[in-house]
Amino acid sequence: MSEVSYDKLWEKLKENNMMRTDLYSKVHISTNAVAKLGKNEDVRVNILVKICKYFDCKFDDIVEIIK
Repeated sequence: MSEVSYDKLWEKLKENNMMRTDLYSKVHISTNAVAKLGKNEDVRVNILVKICKYFDCKFDDIVEIIK
């Protein structure tokens, strides 16, 4: 079973001097979604799409699959 890691997303936040609270307020995703990301839990693809659009990046810039 593979696991998902959002460590790349947290690094991207640091690079942009953002906090997790900025993520839901600027990207317009729920606090629940940010909490799930923080726990490396599954989130809907549309959440990842919003984040990628905000940062102008691809999925693999914010998500890593760990085998």
